[in-house]
Amino acid sequence: MRKQSNIVEIKNRKAGFNYELIDRYTAGLVLYGTEIKSIREGKAGLADSYCAFHNSELWVINMHIAAFRLGNFYNHEATRQRKLLLNKRELKKIERATKETGFTIIPTKLFINEKGLAKLEIAIARGKKLYDKREAIKEKDIRRENDFKFKN
Repeated sequence: MRKQSNIVEIKNRKAGFNYELIDRYTAGLVLYGTEIKSIREGKAGLADSYCAFHNSELWVINMHIAAFRLGNFYNHEATRQRKLLLNKRELKKIERATKETGFTIIPTKLFINEKGLAKLEIAIARGKKLYDKREAIKEKDIRRENDFKFKN
């Protein structure tokens, strides 16, 4: 197997701002050939995506993977639902956690591991209120000011 020279890591930057991330899991993805090629080129987005259970299987919905540039008639759909691969124990734990009110499952990072397989980091999360977001901005500003003071 050939080594991957470029590192692909696509992050959902809004996830940490809009949600309080409780627990993280790493899941495999069921993909078509043109999808993995597009991910290796970095042509994917997690902006409006979320995860949901259908028949006790976990699916990622609205994850955008652009059509492969050299693809032909057999190119994939950009925002189709994709199945996530986890252990039964992990699936039961996640399903139990999301049955509680206010919890959801969101993808936080899409990456290629050292074996060349696409992996999706998902998190059980609770939505932040407006005042929580303001507090996070305030803390970030204070940290930025302190770092600037220590450098000078």
